[in-house]
Amino acid sequence: MSELPPFRNEPVLDLARSAHRDELREGLAWLDARLPLAAPIWIGERRRDGQRVVSTDPADPARVIGMAPLATASEVGAAVEAAERGYRAWAAVPARERAAVLVRAAAWLRERRTTLAALGVREAGQTWAEADADACRAIDFLEFSARGAVALSRGRALFQTPGERNGLHYAPRGVVAAISPWSAPLAVPAGMLAAALATGNAVVFKPAHRTPLCGFVLVEALRDAGVPPEALNLLQGDGETGAALVRDPRVATVAFTGSSRAGLDVLAAAAEVTDGQRRVKRAVVDMGGKNCVIVDADADLDAAVPEIVRAAFDHAGQRCSAISRVLVHEAAADELVARVAAAVDALVVGPAEDFATDVGPVIDRAAQARVARYAQQAATAGTVVARRLPAEPTERGWYCPPIVLADLDPRAAVLRDEVFGPLLSIERVRSIGDACDRVDALPYGLTGGLFCRGQDAVEHVVARTPVGNLYVNGPLAGAVVGRQPFGGNRLSGTGAKAGGPDYLLHFVEPLVVTEGTMPAPPRTGRFDTRRTPEESASR
Repeated sequence: MSELPPFRNEPVLDLARSAHRDELREGLAWLDARLPLAAPIWIGERRRDGQRVVSTDPADPARVIGMAPLATASEVGAAVEAAERGYRAWAAVPARERAAVLVRAAAWLRERRTTLAALGVREAGQTWAEADADACRAIDFLEFSARGAVALSRGRALFQTPGERNGLHYAPRGVVAAISPWSAPLAVPAGMLAAALATGNAVVFKPAHRTPLCGFVLVEALRDAGVPPEALNLLQGDGETGAALVRDPRVATVAFTGSSRAGLDVLAAAAEVTDGQRRVKRAVVDMGGKNCVIVDADADLDAAVPEIVRAAFDHAGQRCSAISRVLVHEAAADELVARVAAAVDALVVGPAEDFATDVGPVIDRAAQARVARYAQQAATAGTVVARRLPAEPTERGWYCPPIVLADLDPRAAVLRDEVFGPLLSIERVRSIGDACDRVDALPYGLTGGLFCRGQDAVEHVVARTPVGNLYVNGPLAGAVVGRQPFGGNRLSGTGAKAGGPDYLLHFVEPLVVTEGTMPAPPRTGRFDTRRTPEESASR
């Protein structure tokens, strides 16, 4: 293939333009006319459909979006076995050819991006802006990883010395188990699959059981683009399916994004070495967070308030990067609380398919019940300063009103637990140092934010923060591939930065080759091992 052009992020649609809205409506109409769709198990060439796993529209649970089978234990084993065969052939493909396949897959998604966005609206409850951005980031991951794999295939420079040639090369690890969430059902798995495949690994992919169709579409794109069937296998199922996949001794690498509890289970299972296992499993794990934004006394509230509200309530707070705590200097607290409350009162809560909607539904009944439980507990431990109900009362859909709380008891569970819903707390702090102490007391380290005018405050927070991604005086969420590599520290993950220059290294093994280049010495000396037995005896 010819040299790839420099990487550029896929631009999101401008939803203020009627032409773009019309394109998305057409994509939704095309999708709705074909629902429900089948999301199969796809092992090599063998495809099995079923109805054990059902995805529904969070805004209207009576609408079935996709139906999928539930993988059996034998199918998990068969998928890994197929991936082992597929790995041998795919790893032998030159990096440039693998990159070309990923670029073709990106083009496949690009041609269908309005339908992909519609799928995010229907299956994951994303608003149009969120769904379009998710599709764009999926394209970005494919394009970015293609270029990264070509660069990585050149190896790395090492120190050289006369008479010796040293080289550092990278080889794929083998079979990768990729387990993805429903919250970003295209972008997150695309990042995993792109990194694993670009570096020559084979993959067994299990998407979230809430979004099986989004997972199937990615596999379809990659296979149509040229990934051999056995190099990319698709399992549909639940947590037990994922756990069985992680435990398989033939899996070399596990890529997982999800809750902290499930992520810690993955790490524990990956650490166990069982009979027949030939290598230590590597776990690339991204988990939850309790993300805080610090607002200093001199902060520009005109800039801070809209970004706080967006980061807290986009996708109904169901993003691992969602802001859930505001730590504001007491000198600015009253004004900030009033402004955030007013902004929340203006939000439109409703079906994700409506372009006017700011906050859509949560993913399912269990999520709705969990958020309601935290909201009730928090209301007794503090003051509710804003609560926005749906624009039109409805008994359909898993809606949770966005809530802003203040003056909470420091022991309140909502201040330490990841709620994964539209709840935001605002706390008064005495200083930047006080705010940093509260952030540091949390076990998580995913994202954080800061609004201030002084560079001293920026440097102080940068030095103190444990988070993997800190956003200063700007948007607080929505990491962009190549610009804001994403991954958390502490109990938020293993620190792997998806969409960054080092992410592919998690899917390869380094090989150092040292080659002597000096000519062979003459055959002299008592320890010349090249003598024949007769020559040695004569001496």
